[in-house]
Amino acid sequence: MDLEQSVARHYAKSGLEEQILQALRATGLDIDRLTTADLAPVDEFHVGGRPATVHLAEQLALKPGQHLLDIGSGLGGPSRYFAEAHGARVTGIDLTDDYVRTAAALARRVGLGDKVSYRQGSALDLPFAPGSFDGAYMLHVGMNIADKPALFAGIRRMLKPGGFFAVYDVMREGDGELLFPLPWASDPAASFVDTVPAYRQALSDAGFAVGATLSRRDVALEFFKQMRASLSASGKPPALGLHLVMGETQPQKMANMIRLVEGGVIAPVEIIATAL
Repeated sequence: MDLEQSVARHYAKSGLEEQILQALRATGLDIDRLTTADLAPVDEFHVGGRPATVHLAEQLALKPGQHLLDIGSGLGGPSRYFAEAHGARVTGIDLTDDYVRTAAALARRVGLGDKVSYRQGSALDLPFAPGSFDGAYMLHVGMNIADKPALFAGIRRMLKPGGFFAVYDVMREGDGELLFPLPWASDPAASFVDTVPAYRQALSDAGFAVGATLSRRDVALEFFKQMRASLSASGKPPALGLHLVMGETQPQKMANMIRLVEGGVIAPVEIIATAL
């Protein structure tokens, strides 16, 4: 099995749409009248959830009608936010068939089926014409990709000159061994966490002007604090949450990640770049 097949299997989860719908019903929501906010607890699979997506968007000069590329689009939460809040048209690509199907179904349920689309494919072999997009972004994707120079070069080809590329990835900030499993990998074979300087160099080499870089470690610590509070209040996770995506190993994955962030080994980081 090659690396991309292994990564896809790590995230794959059959029956995911129905599990999400059942959880939504359990919270008292009408699944025929859903909003993007209703879905945010489960479809924003990155540290900080919807607020982190909003913060990233605020760093960009977004304009209605822009065509954006979502690399590693997952269940589609960020793409639906960009479409609804900023009037963008978004094309997402993801390795995992289960995610692609579920993302499309959820988009239809919130009335955004004409604004967002998703297809199964590799971030290292993007099936689009050069210069097709006004901007691109990826949220917690690079940790599964070893060849970041090739990744960034491919994304640069997809962008028009002046187009933005926004990254929100978990990056290494200090020394220390990673603990597995983690949300993005069950073992070291599929984990490629890198440093901010390595990201910036690879982006520059790919033809980007690299702008602001911002560690979001404090946001991560607050996010984890809130997660712990919600668990301690009830003794079990809420009906709707990221445990639906991460499966039975979710507690260990999150415990390991929290320990690494608190220990200063890793942190989520934003980098904003512009295609030259």
